[in-house]
Amino acid sequence: MATQSRAKRRAVSFSPDAEAHAVLAALGDIAARMTVAGPTELVAQDALERARAALRAEECAVWLDGPDGIAPAWTAGFDDIEEQGVREVLDGGARDELRVVEMHFGPRRVGALVVRLEGVAAEIAERFSAALASMLAAFVANSERSRRLESDLQARMRETEEQKRFTERIVDLLPLGLYVIDRDYRITVWNHSRETGMQGVARDEALGRPLFEILHRQPADVLRREFEEAFRTGETQQFQMESTSTGKPRTYRLSKIPMRDPSGVVTHVITIGEDITDWVEAREAIAQNEKLAAIGRLAAGIMHEINNPLATIAACAESMAMSDAPREGEPKFVQIIESEVARCKRIVDGLLDFSRPRPRERQLLDVNGIVERALFLMNHHARFKQLAVESSLAPGLPRVHASGEQLIQVLIALLTNAADAMPQYGRVRIRTCATGDSVTIEVEDEGTGMSRAHMARIFEPFYSTKEQGRGTGLGLAICHGIVSDHGGRIDVASEEGVGSVFRVILPGAESA
Repeated sequence: MATQSRAKRRAVSFSPDAEAHAVLAALGDIAARMTVAGPTELVAQDALERARAALRAEECAVWLDGPDGIAPAWTAGFDDIEEQGVREVLDGGARDELRVVEMHFGPRRVGALVVRLEGVAAEIAERFSAALASMLAAFVANSERSRRLESDLQARMRETEEQKRFTERIVDLLPLGLYVIDRDYRITVWNHSRETGMQGVARDEALGRPLFEILHRQPADVLRREFEEAFRTGETQQFQMESTSTGKPRTYRLSKIPMRDPSGVVTHVITIGEDITDWVEAREAIAQNEKLAAIGRLAAGIMHEINNPLATIAACAESMAMSDAPREGEPKFVQIIESEVARCKRIVDGLLDFSRPRPRERQLLDVNGIVERALFLMNHHARFKQLAVESSLAPGLPRVHASGEQLIQVLIALLTNAADAMPQYGRVRIRTCATGDSVTIEVEDEGTGMSRAHMARIFEPFYSTKEQGRGTGLGLAICHGIVSDHGGRIDVASEEGVGSVFRVILPGAESA
């Protein structure tokens, strides 16, 4: 039937003028329809149908270039054209029954219009095909672009969705309770850890709802105040809280972290709750162990320090006991015993001051006045009278809130150490100055100095660089404790053979 139909259509003859007129009319009609309706799928199919009728072609099709070659996209007719035939013509070959016109959009070929002719003159068919291919090229390119954009969009949506699910899995696997609120205090993120436990709330129940309807451990006004502060300042807040909601005391660290948009405006706040009970208990255990270790070191130090004078006392007592009659050396033995007993008492008193600092009344003090009082007291020491003392006290220093008695104790200890570090004659410099809101007191000597190894340990109890019997090793440890208790610190700089500088830095009363 198809063959007979084709034969009958071939038998119909048209004059060249009639053929040209009919073809031009069909081309104009196609152009008008595409202008009115736009390049839609139906308009493209209709254009091929009308082109096939006008050319009396067996088949009229649009083939598209793709990554795997060429393939038919729209076809009108018997759909008998094979890819090999189209390729032959595109590659420069010739087939009498086929007209193949490349379709270009700019410099790029997007496809081809393929026509299998029946009876229209080749010249007319060629012109018609070229014009139709030009009209359809933009549609084909846009259609291809649309498909590509749609495909890219779908791929990006899939990628975004996969990334979202991946991020949600990460957030859910964190051993932390995490949620995020927006500026309306509505929950936008609620991780799996927030769903578990006695206080857990399902994610579907929490998302989109105001925070104050979900969390009830803290009063709503307290929660609101905390978040208002985070939104207002844009600063991370962190604090600890105790809870017995699980039946036993637990310690949690809460962090509120502001999120900013590209313009810097805080749009959300992330809240992270971390159970740090085990960490707190471990830290307390370590601190307790350190205390026990310190007690052990102190006990060992006490035994070492007191053992020496006790040995001297025992030797003197043994010598006295060996004679029934008084001997010439006994008064000296008694003097030695008294001296060594006094040394034992100093060791014990120093240990008590170090381990249990006695509270002192504090008041606003002028640091320069404290320095002058300490120098006045030191001037009565025979050893100190042999030294050249230079003082440089800066005027107008901020006052400090301190115990004058304890600060004098610190300065006398530093001045005594400076005197002990130098030969019989030497120079000691004491200076005061302001450093920002703090006050600094410097004590500098021209003594033997210290190595780095010594400097690292000078504030340890019972550690001393002096020769045996000249110090307990508690002086600087006590000084360090007093200054730290006042909110300050002691720094030291030293060079062997040059001398040492001790700096006592105390906060001013305004900054304390």
